[in-house]
Amino acid sequence: MPTPNVLILRAPGTNCDAETAFAFQRVGAKTETLHVNRLLERPALFEQFQILCVPGGFSYGDDLGAGRILGNQLQHHLAEQLKRFKDDEKLILGICNGFQVLLKSNVLLETNGSAAPPATLCWNDSGRYYDGWVRLEVKGNKSVFLAGIERMYLPVAHAEGKFVARDERTLDDLDAAGQLALRYAAADNPNGSMADVAGVCDSTGRVLGLMPHPERHIDPTHHPRWTRGEVGPEGDGLRMFRNAVGYFA
Repeated sequence: MPTPNVLILRAPGTNCDAETAFAFQRVGAKTETLHVNRLLERPALFEQFQILCVPGGFSYGDDLGAGRILGNQLQHHLAEQLKRFKDDEKLILGICNGFQVLLKSNVLLETNGSAAPPATLCWNDSGRYYDGWVRLEVKGNKSVFLAGIERMYLPVAHAEGKFVARDERTLDDLDAAGQLALRYAAADNPNGSMADVAGVCDSTGRVLGLMPHPERHIDPTHHPRWTRGEVGPEGDGLRMFRNAVGYFA
């Protein structure tokens, strides 16, 4: 199996880069963590990688909104490189803050010429940060990262995780296209997301953004009730990373 190179993108405030790199390494990938400034200096670095991952954290302190500053950097300075990355059928994953970044940079969902983005992530209905575990259900089979997965149990940790589509028609269109790929199970929606959306993929299925943290459940002992036998031989999140590596087989 070819060994893909994974770019873990870091910015001031990112704090899940090491765990995310470790998860990819566990399934055989090579990883390199780079600060966004290195890519701004040398955009050609993108050519060395087959997978781009924007991990969780609080990029730039979320000072102007979660993911907005890093998203603007990608949109205004690296859009050409990211388009080429996608056109070359490579993979892009955004976790939590990374999901926010991908939405606000227009990397994840196509705008189709509209001035308004198709969707965004805003403050939880509770108005506060939420940290806990949620049950998840995969809808459809479009996403490369979610292939063969039906359900997962993963932790979430965010204040701005409520998925809101521009309007009901946009939500219906995304649903019909199979792009609302990951949903919170009944009664487990921690933020009030429309249609219980926890993760969204692009029209190709090769770009995925999700609020839960798969890198925080790759080992059985990560499960909060692992001593009670409520977990299998590996954590639920590991298969997502294995799917990404297996895509290049």
